[in-house]
Amino acid sequence: MGQVIVRNLDDRVIDALKARAARRGRSLEGELRLILERAAAERFVEISEALAWAERISRSLEGRPHSDGAALIREDRDR
Repeated sequence: MGQVIVRNLDDRVIDALKARAARRGRSLEGELRLILERAAAERFVEISEALAWAERISRSLEGRPHSDGAALIREDRDR
């Protein structure tokens, strides 16, 4: 397994991360490992991919009846 050194972190950042780790019952190293693992697992979606996905959904719903979302919200709010 690799190691990473992050230099020149502001003391306030370190203190905040230590406090965060303590609140979660983890060591600073454990908290940092979890933060980095989650950040690395995030999937970046290009806008063109998101638009294509939305278009596919829109096409799959063509011709189907849809209720008016605003009317449903208003009705729920009025109860």
